[in-house]
Amino acid sequence: MVTLNVYNRQGESVGTVDVDPAEFGGKVNKQLLHDVVVQYLANQRAGTHSTLRRGEVAGSTKKLFRQKGTGNARAGTRRTNKRKGGGTSKGPKPRDYEYHMPKRMVKAATRMAILSKLEDKEAIILDDLALTEVKTKQVVGLLKALTKALQPAPAPEAAPPAGEESLKKAKPKPFTWLVGTVGYDKNVYLSARNIHGVEVLPADQFNAYTVLKQKRLLLTKAALEALRKGKEPAEQK
Repeated sequence: MVTLNVYNRQGESVGTVDVDPAEFGGKVNKQLLHDVVVQYLANQRAGTHSTLRRGEVAGSTKKLFRQKGTGNARAGTRRTNKRKGGGTSKGPKPRDYEYHMPKRMVKAATRMAILSKLEDKEAIILDDLALTEVKTKQVVGLLKALTKALQPAPAPEAAPPAGEESLKKAKPKPFTWLVGTVGYDKNVYLSARNIHGVEVLPADQFNAYTVLKQKRLLLTKAALEALRKGKEPAEQK
C-alpha cells in the first residue's frame, strides 16, 4: 500500500489516504511508458518541414565550364548541393509522423504514470479545491503553501568560522504542477491558466505524457477516487 498525506488549502496535513498499487496496474513498465510518450510526441508533429532539392532551386542547368582543359576542378550545374545557393541533398519533405499503439497499452501506460507519481511521493492529495470566484492569487497561495510543506526539514549546520559570513541559502526551485479535477472546473482552470508551470486537466483527460511532464501531481480527493474506481483516462491522440 502507498500512504499519502492529505493537505488542506493552507498546506496543513489533515489526514492520510492509502492507495493499492493494484488499482493502477500494480507495477510500472518503463519501456511501455517510453513507447507511449514517444508516440504522443510524434503525433503532435506537424510534419510541414520542406527543403528545396537541386531540381527545385532557381538557376541554370547549364554546365559551368567544359570538363577538361581549364585547370579547375570538374563542375556541373549551379544547382548542385556543393555550391552556395544550390539545392539541399536528401533534405526533409512534408510527411505524416502519426501512428497509434493499441488502446489498452495507452490506457495502461497512463495508469502506470499515475502510479509512478504515487510511489515516488510526487503526488499531492488535496481535501478540496472549490473556488467560489476566479482568483489566481488563491491558487498561487495554495501552491506556495504546499511547496513549503513539502520541503524537507533543514539539517543542523555547524557554526561558520569566525570572521566568515555564512553563505546565503538558495531559494527552493519552484515545482511544475499538474492539477487534476473531477470534470471541467471553470473557476480552477481560469484561476491557474496564467501561472507558469501549472496545467489543469480533468482526471479523465490525463495521458502518460502530461502526467510525467510535470514534477508534481496535485489531485483532489474526489479526482483520486474517480481514478481509483476505474474511470479510464482519455486516449492519446
